[in-house]
Amino acid sequence: MKKNQFPVGWDEQRIRGVIAHYEAQTQEEATLEDEAALKNRTATFMEVRSESMPVVRELNKEEIE
Repeated sequence: MKKNQFPVGWDEQRIRGVIAHYEAQTQEEATLEDEAALKNRTATFMEVRSESMPVVRELNKEEIE
């Protein structure tokens, strides 16, 4: 059996907390959260073709390391 691997600083408890947060969110709360994220000037959102995501993830992984 493969052991779960978490990003640095994350553990099972933190992952479960994030899942619980989103499962408990109403549609209105989710919409407000999305709208706030779009107003955030420290992040950029862009559309990427699904088939390109493995490459994008690898580039991001290299940047974090």
